[in-house]
Amino acid sequence: MKSRLSRVACKGFTLIELMVTLAVAAILMVIAAPGFLSFQRNSELTSAVNGLVASIAAARGEAMKSGRYAMVVPSDATHWSSGWVVFVDRDADNGFTESADSAVLRQPALPSYFSVEANGNAKEGQTDPPYIRFDPSGYPKTKGGGFGPLTISITRNDLGTSAALDQTRRVIISPSGRVRSCRPSSATDAKCSPPPANPDADD
Repeated sequence: MKSRLSRVACKGFTLIELMVTLAVAAILMVIAAPGFLSFQRNSELTSAVNGLVASIAAARGEAMKSGRYAMVVPSDATHWSSGWVVFVDRDADNGFTESADSAVLRQPALPSYFSVEANGNAKEGQTDPPYIRFDPSGYPKTKGGGFGPLTISITRNDLGTSAALDQTRRVIISPSGRVRSCRPSSATDAKCSPPPANPDADD
């Protein structure tokens, strides 16, 4: 009976084995943490960009389906980071009117660690509030009827300069209305850069 109890008592970790195990676990956590953080950042950025791409595509689809102009505008009419509204411009006033227009979807405000920059008629800080507008044929148009290349960039602003480019994604709308997202830090996508824009240029 005593020998059986003694054998049971001998099972388990020794203090040295426990310390070695904890040390190995700590090393693995130090190695894995940066990778997990990078994965999380990429996931958040991808989610924000996919939301914008889907919204622009929805505006284009609604314009063609309804036979009217459809638009994407910032929720506060000033900053894309406040979120945005996709709507069919039923009263044809080139702006969102809650009581008159048909809202298709609304994107909530982006987290504060995201910055948004755009060119052409989507650029913030101009006399005219920023917007993206599609005609009934699905072509992107300015309010004047022309088209300028449109690029919107979403970047994390809580990182150093060296990491900012890697944590930047761009959404590009072509003259045909095709929308795509790209990664400017990618060596295989030379076209992922904001082109000079003339918002009043003809198509």
